[in-house]
Amino acid sequence: MFVWLFHRITGLILIVTLSFKIFTSFFLMTKNQKPDWALVLHTNPLIDSLLIASVIFHALYGLRTVIIDLGVRKEKLLFWIFTILGFVLSAGLLVVYFTRNY
Repeated sequence: MFVWLFHRITGLILIVTLSFKIFTSFFLMTKNQKPDWALVLHTNPLIDSLLIASVIFHALYGLRTVIIDLGVRKEKLLFWIFTILGFVLSAGLLVVYFTRNY
């Protein structure tokens, strides 16, 4: 039940964060003066971190659901494998995100 709920919550988080990214990018593509509020929202580390973690967990739990639908019945094992993999991938990508030099 937790995975089902978490998968839906990360889906909603993805809709909101991607909407912010797309909405603010329209304001940043102008050749004239770029609004400060759009730049602040578009480069916000909290939104980017939430987007990275949400994409990873949503994708992995979706893959877990597909594997279960294909007939694999070890749901607890799949839960722990994809949860650990999700934390490792999230941590790795967040380290890359916060240590980049551009």
